[in-house]
Order: sequence, then structure tokens, then C-alpha cells
Amino acid sequence: MKLFTIHNLNGGYGKEAVIRDFSIQINQGDFIGIIGPNGSGKTTLLRLLTRVLRPHSGKLFFEDKDLTHLSLKEFCRKVAFVSQDIPIHFPISVFEMVLMGRTPHLKRLQKHSHKDYRIAEESLSKTDALHLRNNKIDELSAGERQRVMIAKALAQTPVLLFLDEPTSHLDIGHQIQIMNLIQKLNRHNGVTVVLVLHDLNLAGEYCSRLILMNEGNIFREGTVEEVLTYQNIEEVYKTIVVVKENPISQKPYVILVSGEK
Repeated sequence: MKLFTIHNLNGGYGKEAVIRDFSIQINQGDFIGIIGPNGSGKTTLLRLLTRVLRPHSGKLFFEDKDLTHLSLKEFCRKVAFVSQDIPIHFPISVFEMVLMGRTPHLKRLQKHSHKDYRIAEESLSKTDALHLRNNKIDELSAGERQRVMIAKALAQTPVLLFLDEPTSHLDIGHQIQIMNLIQKLNRHNGVTVVLVLHDLNLAGEYCSRLILMNEGNIFREGTVEEVLTYQNIEEVYKTIVVVKENPISQKPYVILVSGEK
């Protein structure tokens, strides 16, 4: 079932169009990875889809409703966005941070209810971060903070979750933890996921569909096997690679080739 439809989207910063004539359909249950070199428009695309930026032109439909007819509050009740890791320098507690995710569900001046507190706790539990509830957010490790920010997004009770490089600045162990968590939310909690990733092998291992971007548009879209070919990667990234099959998952695995022999 189609969830989010993007048709001929154009947008960027000021008058500059970073994204040009972008069209794609996001279906319920998708786990979509957006990949591409630096400057290809990945983060800008997410900002346009999550209404952080206003499009120059094009049409966006969420659950068959034109986004121009949907208030930001209504939109945020069903769509959540986890941006790149941003340092937090104020001593708010983890639980208070996650509780902020309930804001779109509150009326003006309305206080949090027992239901809001329960959902915040459940969100922390789903991200294996409940034991951190009383910790200060600015005292957490990068991996812990990322789990808390995902919990905050889950507190919105979204059907669609956007994430911008959720594994950036994390070591390989924490990268796998975060990706396993996102995969679990997709498979067992029914959350549709669209995320930007730099690591092609993480994208290939976890995503069901990939969008390879180049110069603000789609270079190739399809299954992992269709997108992660050495021809596509060399054309877009301008570097030589070898693509093999992971012997365990049977997914494509990208191997870098050094320029020095």
C-alpha cells in the first residue's frame, strides 16, 4: 500500500535547486536506503520530505493527502525525523527528551497524561534505553544518545520514520546495534523506514530497496542487487570497486581497490 508519494519534487536552499524533478513512491513496510556521494542531495531530500525545507515545486502526498492541506502538527503525529547526531549541551534528562516526542499529540497548554508517560517508557524500552531514563542527555555516549533520539521519534507513534545517517560517528559495534534496532522496528513494529547511509555495505545488508542519488536526482532505484553493482558505483562515485556476494547473507558486498599496487 502506498504511503508517501513524491512527484516532480524540486527544492533546496534559497533559489538554488539541489533536488530536481525527483519522483518516488514509498510503500507501507518499506526499508529504503538513500545512498550517493557527498553533495548528491541526500540530506536536502530528507529535509524536503520532512517539511524542514519548503519545496520550490512538485507534489507530496502522504496517505493520499496533499501535504499542503495537512498541518505540520498532523504530519508530525505520523511522521518522525531523526537528524544527524547533534551535540547537546544542556542537562535535560533522557526521559524528558523522549517525552518531547509526544508534543504533536498535545493541545495547546495541555499537560502530559499517563498515556504520554507510558508511551515514552515503551519507546525507551523498544530502543533498549529504559535504564538511561534518569541520565542527563549531555552525559551519554554517541551510541546511547542515538538510541534516545530514536526513542524520542518513536514516542510520536509514527508510521513513517526518516533517519539521516543514524550510524555516523559510531564504531562498528554501535553501528550494528543501531541498524539491528531500526530493522526490528521495521519488521516487528510495522514502522516504514527511509534512511540516508554513507556505508554501502550497511545499506546493502539491511535495506530492501535502495535509491542511488547523483547530482540531485535518482541515478538508479531498485533492489539491493540491482543498485549495488560495480558499474553503478564506479559511475557515480568515480572510484574502482569490486562487488562480491556476502557468503552469509548473499547480499552484495563492496570491496575498495587501492590506487597503489
